[in-house]
Amino acid sequence: MKAYELHAAKGGLSLALNDKRAQPNPGYGEVLIRVHAVSLNYRDLLIMDGAYGRSAKANVIPLSDGSGEISAVGPGVTSLQVGDRVTGAFFPDWSAGQITEAGVLSSLGGSVDGMLSQYVVLPERAALKFADHLSYAEAATLPCAALTAWQALVDIGRISAGQTVLLQGTGGVSIFALQFARAMGATVIQTSSSNDKLERVRQMGASHTINYRDTPEWSKEVLRLTEGLGVDLVVEVGGAGTLEQSLQTVRVGGTVATIGLVSGVGAINPLPLISRAVRLNGVYVGSHAMFAAMTKAISAHQLKPVIDRVFDFEQAADAYAWLRSGTHFGKVVITVGD
Repeated sequence: MKAYELHAAKGGLSLALNDKRAQPNPGYGEVLIRVHAVSLNYRDLLIMDGAYGRSAKANVIPLSDGSGEISAVGPGVTSLQVGDRVTGAFFPDWSAGQITEAGVLSSLGGSVDGMLSQYVVLPERAALKFADHLSYAEAATLPCAALTAWQALVDIGRISAGQTVLLQGTGGVSIFALQFARAMGATVIQTSSSNDKLERVRQMGASHTINYRDTPEWSKEVLRLTEGLGVDLVVEVGGAGTLEQSLQTVRVGGTVATIGLVSGVGAINPLPLISRAVRLNGVYVGSHAMFAAMTKAISAHQLKPVIDRVFDFEQAADAYAWLRSGTHFGKVVITVGD
C-alpha cells in the first residue's frame, strides 16, 4: 500500500511517500480501515519541525485525523462491522473519565502510526463512528480540532445559553468553537488579523469581531463590549503572545482554556490570574466518550465542518505548506481514496 512517513532530516523531519509499505492485517480486537480522507492540525507542523513536546516514533505515519470505512475486522470485535464509517481516535487509549498519563501516552501520528495512509489498523475502541450526514472529508476534521473545541466549551468551560465566549483566529479549533458556541446559544467575540475572515465569522454567527492588528490592545475592546465584566470563557490558541491579554478579558471566576502555541512560549504575569480568580485550564483533545457526546450534538444540529481546501493524496506536501502559510479558514483536508 501507499503511506507517507516522517523521516529524520536536518532541523526536524521530512515527509516521504512509501509506495511499497506492507498493508497491515487486523489482529485480535482490531479493525482494518480503508482511509478516505485525512486533515491537518498545527500539531502536525510542530512534529515535522521537531518542536512538539512529545517525540514521534521513527518513520511514523503522520496525522492524527482521518476517516474511512472498515474493510475487515479481527477476531473478538463485537461493536463494529465491515462497512461502518469511522474516524480514528486521537488518543487510542483514552476511553472516558479524567485525563491520565496512561490515557495520552499513545497518540496517532506521534508515538504510534497515524492516518496518512491508504489503510490503517486500529484497536476496536479507537475506531469511532461519526454523524451520518457528514462526508468522509468532513468527518476527517473531527478527531483533534473539533474535539478540542468541544472539550474547551463543554467539559471545561461548561458554556450555556446567554454566556459570552472569546475566540482567537480562524483556524480549525476556533471555527469549530464558533459553531459549537452558537449551537449552545452563547455570544461570540472573535479576533483575527484579516477583515475578510472576520466578515466570514460574522456571517457564521459571531456577534462581535476585532482585528487585532488594527487594535493591538484588543483586551480593552473586549472589556468595552462586555461592559467591563469580561467574557465567561476564552479559547486561547495563541500562547505567550496572547495569554496575558486573555487573562485581562475573562470575567472574575471565568475560565481560560489554553490550547495552542501559535505565537510561541514565554513568561506571563500571574496577577490577573490571582486577582480575578480565573481558572487557567490546559486542553489536550479529548476522550472517546467526549467524541460520542460531540457526535450527538453535531447530528442534532446538523453541523457541517468548514473545509478551507482539499488536496489529493499526492499533494500531501502542498497541504502541509498551505497550513503553514496561515491563510486557511477552517480545515485543510487530503483525500486518500475515492
